[in-house]
Amino acid sequence: MIPTRFFLRMSRWARHPPPMWKIKLVFAIALAGLLIAGIEHFIGWPDFLTLDPRPPRVPRMQ
Repeated sequence: MIPTRFFLRMSRWARHPPPMWKIKLVFAIALAGLLIAGIEHFIGWPDFLTLDPRPPRVPRMQ
């Protein structure tokens, strides 16, 4: 599947460059996502943020 929407946005950005603050914002969001993914991959997910599994709720009979 070719992400055509992504390529259309890239071509629009090439023809009409956005303001510098918008470029910085996009890169900051991408960097934050990569940083979170890297921390989770190399260090692991903290136990205090993990929810305890609960059995599914069974509806009551009336």
